[in-house]
Amino acid sequence: MNASSAQDRYQRWLLVGLALAFFAPLGAAFYLYYGHSGLAPSQRVNSGVLVDPPRPLPARVLSLAGKWTLLYWAEGRCAARCRAALYKTRQVRWSLDRDRDRVQRIFLASGECCDWPLLKTQHPDLLTVRADLHSNSLLDLMPEVGVAPQFAGRTYLVDPLGNLMMYYPDDAPPEGMLEDLQRLLKFSHIG
Repeated sequence: MNASSAQDRYQRWLLVGLALAFFAPLGAAFYLYYGHSGLAPSQRVNSGVLVDPPRPLPARVLSLAGKWTLLYWAEGRCAARCRAALYKTRQVRWSLDRDRDRVQRIFLASGECCDWPLLKTQHPDLLTVRADLHSNSLLDLMPEVGVAPQFAGRTYLVDPLGNLMMYYPDDAPPEGMLEDLQRLLKFSHIG
């Protein structure tokens, strides 16, 4: 065996090794992503329910002030469920730390609502709007709401341009709401 053929064989194996080092991770990634369904990323990254298409809310009704808005709607007295939701939105807003000033909270109260002095004491940063279920055009814009009180208790997310874009059911965990807001604030150049 001569030195030239040994050198050629070594170079071929070196080329095959380099090709494997490059293509093997790509092949493994391709297999794991497309061939193994348990490891493919989910298509949805948001926790809330998207409103498609987003609905513009009347600026004259709300004081949107160019901020992201967590809007909570309650029908009737603000009982335990309502107080828990307001507490949840307060904690989510405070958890945003330095971005907290980019988010405001609005409580849309309809019907016979509330112990206003207690509400102001517990939530001094909360803006409140009284709504009449039968004459308020704002409620007609809410998805699946209109005048149906069974949809009260949702927390809606409104963008700084006044578009209703997402809502969270009453039992939505605050962590999901916080993650959605953090992601939106990170990539948003408005509000």
